[in-house]
Amino acid sequence: MMLRSLALLALLITPVLLFAGAVKPTGDTSALRPPRGAQVAILTFEDLQCPDCADAEPLLEEACAKYNIPLVRFDFSLPMHNWSFEAHVLARYFDTQDAAVKDGAKKLPLGEEFRRWVFANQSSINKQNLRGMAERFADQHGLELPEKIDPRGELAKLVQADFVLGQKAGIIHTPTVFVVSTSQRGAPFIETLDRDKLFSMIEQLKAAETPAKGETKR
Repeated sequence: MMLRSLALLALLITPVLLFAGAVKPTGDTSALRPPRGAQVAILTFEDLQCPDCADAEPLLEEACAKYNIPLVRFDFSLPMHNWSFEAHVLARYFDTQDAAVKDGAKKLPLGEEFRRWVFANQSSINKQNLRGMAERFADQHGLELPEKIDPRGELAKLVQADFVLGQKAGIIHTPTVFVVSTSQRGAPFIETLDRDKLFSMIEQLKAAETPAKGETKR
């Protein structure tokens, strides 16, 4: 049965129940922290072939823009999906190509733009046409996709490393979305996000990370 809108605000030592019906993550989430320089962030374990991930994408983008916080993506390609792993490897390839893109040809980092593009075009992508779709995306950005994008398997290893991290954290569904701060982290919203609860959790974590007037954050 699909789990719905789970939310738990967890202190590093003592868990605090935020919403009725929330559960504590069963895995090790200690590695799930904001990127350097950010106090609060959204972390999402996602599968590029997952329809629920595509549905969640606009809300995640809205939340990050509204609260000016980063979105950190982790590759979690589910075995049941027949083209997602290759799509994640392609996204990793485009992560490396920003310097090759002509000036003015992109608004976002290219890998990020590709992930959003895949979600937006997900219903038109299949295992047979994924390569052709990626070539079209590359051409739109003045690039030529090489015949072998990962000849030494280094990008695949990065995708696999994210999957292992997700397994350690107890991830079994996509999307699984965490709101984290430098000192706190929420238990995941799994598969279906509740907009109000997501925004509420972000606001609480941001407030907790902002010193009161006259106080100094330790």
